[in-house]
Amino acid sequence: MDVFEHNRNAWTRQVAEGNRWTVPVSPEEVARARGGEVDILLTPQRFVPREWLGDLTGRTVLALASGGGQQGPLLAAAGARVIVFDACPEQLARDREVAAREDLELATVEGDMADLGALGDARFDLIVHPVSNCFVPDPLPVWREAFRVLRPGGALLAGFCNPVIYLFEDEEAFETGSLVVRHTLPYADPTDATPKRRLALAAGEPAEFGHTLEAQIGGQLAAGFHLVGMYEDRYPGPNDPLSEHAPTFIATRAVKPLIAAN
Repeated sequence: MDVFEHNRNAWTRQVAEGNRWTVPVSPEEVARARGGEVDILLTPQRFVPREWLGDLTGRTVLALASGGGQQGPLLAAAGARVIVFDACPEQLARDREVAAREDLELATVEGDMADLGALGDARFDLIVHPVSNCFVPDPLPVWREAFRVLRPGGALLAGFCNPVIYLFEDEEAFETGSLVVRHTLPYADPTDATPKRRLALAAGEPAEFGHTLEAQIGGQLAAGFHLVGMYEDRYPGPNDPLSEHAPTFIATRAVKPLIAAN
């Protein structure tokens, strides 16, 4: 499987089907962001703490793997200079739609989150990276590239899955409410999917990867970041049996040091 092409096509389908993460923000949300109330999500429910964002006026922000007309336009409305980077052209079109509708300035770049070669070194003050590296086989290149394109003192705000969710079979958990361990970690759809999951992939579902916390948090540290904040989140209500028992998502704030380590 060519994971990049498969997932780019899968997210094109998600846009057509109205997946939650492809629905642009409303004019009301943009108006609040213009007034300083910037409510963006890295994970399903909890808004990013305002202190994590600070004053966005004039700051250069990369919305990484963040198409869909959500985070990018709100950051631009708050006064940031925003580039939205995503693999799916239809997701990027959502950002351009909101920008045109709300008279916002932002740029879009299509590409692979693990290869930011189109972007220069030390270019950004802030990177906003909502849950998305579950769609790449290895998050370590994502962390390294994020570190490269951040200016010293810049911050990476990242959301990612708690890997425990990949121990269970989604369809079984949703249909029966039972939580029976079926997989080991790390998990990879191309090699570990059950026959039922393979049918879903063949029908166009995005391929997912369950990365360990060593790869997610340790990977940021290995790239050179200093971890300075985190919180947990979960899906709401009875829609996700595991989320009724434990947080299923994590968000981190990591900073690129002003002085590089020897």
